Amino acid sequence: MDKLFERHDEYLSTTPMNYVRRFSEQIDWSLQLVIIKGPKGVGKSTLMQQYIKMHFSPDDRHVLYCSADSSYFANHTLLDTAERFYRIGGRHLFIDEVHKYENWSREVKEIYDLHKDLHLVLSGSSLLQINDGQTDLSRRKVEYVMPGLSMREFLYMDCGIEIEPISLEELLEAPNAYCNEVKKRCHPLEHFKRYLKYGYYPFYFESRNAYQSRLESVVNYIIDSELTQFRGLEVGNVRKIKALLKVLSQMVPYEVDIAKLSKNIGIQRTTSLKYLYYLEEAALIRRLFTNIDSVGDLQKPDKILLDNSNLLYTISDREPEIGTVRETFFCNQLASTGHRVEYGGLKTGDFRVDGEMVMEVGGRDKGFGQVKNEERAYVVADDIDSATGIAGMLLPSGREAKLCKIPLWAFGFLY
Repeated sequence: MDKLFERHDEYLSTTPMNYVRRFSEQIDWSLQLVIIKGPKGVGKSTLMQQYIKMHFSPDDRHVLYCSADSSYFANHTLLDTAERFYRIGGRHLFIDEVHKYENWSREVKEIYDLHKDLHLVLSGSSLLQINDGQTDLSRRKVEYVMPGLSMREFLYMDCGIEIEPISLEELLEAPNAYCNEVKKRCHPLEHFKRYLKYGYYPFYFESRNAYQSRLESVVNYIIDSELTQFRGLEVGNVRKIKALLKVLSQMVPYEVDIAKLSKNIGIQRTTSLKYLYYLEEAALIRRLFTNIDSVGDLQKPDKILLDNSNLLYTISDREPEIGTVRETFFCNQLASTGHRVEYGGLKTGDFRVDGEMVMEVGGRDKGFGQVKNEERAYVVADDIDSATGIAGMLLPSGREAKLCKIPLWAFGFLY
């Protein structure tokens, strides 16, 4: 145990405390088993270490942080480590990169059942392996999915500008008031395009010049290692999957033609649908449907976007289509705060949010024509810094509608 405590001290001694993400406040750290998952590089390890530094003294041995990819676990089991830690009074065990330990979920289940007053916090960046291991823990764990940085968080880390977040309902209720508050602190359009290119993953602040090459390495690792090992991706199809991502990064945001997409990369239609499911599971893409409740795993999506705009700029060989960038950002920020985003269809706005509101995403000149007959609709426009509205439009139902145009960047302040 001494070796683990030495590593624990080393990890915490270098943990930055200049900014702690509010995501930490969403976690109920008092639960017996917490799993924090999220894409590689979003800051899960830092979050765990920061929590320990804030709530335990440096010499407190009731808490232990360790990483499952440590050489220590080549000769020791998780179960044995937990038991030894518990016998010396340990009550809070944080295990990072738990997916690196084979059959981790079985041993965690046994630890959970044996020691009811031992609090376990686990994290893993392989979403595929974490998903696979959860069947053993389905009735025991509480899971939290950690997103990358919002534009609001990026602003603080990059420029020291701290602005309070706003809920979606609050933003829609009084958009111009919030936009004016933000503009008192900064010029949001000045920072928005930088965020779209390299603001989502916190490792940007470790090495700004190497950001896109590091993100490309993350993508390659997911495809080359995780999809081949855990989802049976044939090695011969690895290049085709990368070609698929490249095609998706260069598409204009229209409905998906799976047959054409499959033909372009040389993969059968059914295989393409299976791979798209895996890519979404690994948080590389986002599949959108007109009715998410009736969707099967291998159903054809109505629209496909990459998970976040940083991936677009990293994967594409050329400047991505601005319409795709806008929609990717919008969907990512809403999904990251737990909102349900569905494809709106060709006859209404681009997206239906939480089943009750329609949103059309576009440039500064985007009008209300597409959504004028909707009872609750909004235009989300790029390149504007204030919200505008139109009141008094009569709907077919006889009700009066208030249509509103809201700056796209404002949806980057939801968390």
